[in-house]
Amino acid sequence: MNAIGSNEPRQGKKRLAGDTARAANTDEVKELRREAMDLKEVVAEQTLELRLLKKSMLGDGDDHE
Repeated sequence: MNAIGSNEPRQGKKRLAGDTARAANTDEVKELRREAMDLKEVVAEQTLELRLLKKSMLGDGDDHE
């Protein structure tokens, strides 16, 4: 085998296995950013709900009755 073609079979196998990186196009980047923002919003909502639930279960410590 010559030096140019010696890596081709390995590269093809990596490509088929999904082991190679590729550049994302603009639409893919926009979609990923949208998904990331949506996920951040879900995490924020869940965090707030959890804090409120914990407060309601433990009390807020401001009861002076």
